[in-house]
Amino acid sequence: MDTKQILAELRIELNRLNQAIAALESLDGTATATTPAAKAAPKQAKKRGLTPAGRRRLSEKMKARWAARRKQVAKPASKKTTGRRTVSAASRKKMAEAQRKRWAARKAKTA
Repeated sequence: MDTKQILAELRIELNRLNQAIAALESLDGTATATTPAAKAAPKQAKKRGLTPAGRRRLSEKMKARWAARRKQVAKPASKKTTGRRTVSAASRKKMAEAQRKRWAARKAKTA
């Protein structure tokens, strides 16, 4: 429970007790001027929420908004770029052969 709500309820209860005390004192004729019976009980703020229809409307609007945004973002990003250069198959083959030659030379040197 929220502390503000607890305080509001306690103040309401205090006001009720003060009014009851003032009423009992007025029967005896011993009423004092210091009793805060004149204070009105503070109104609790009404908790507002969405109706199911309002929630549905809001949901539909948000879905439309996000669909439009996805559509807008998807258009410019038609070409995928990674920032890396690609190597042709022929170049890859040359590099692999050169590496094998280096390994063979190193192996021959150590043996």
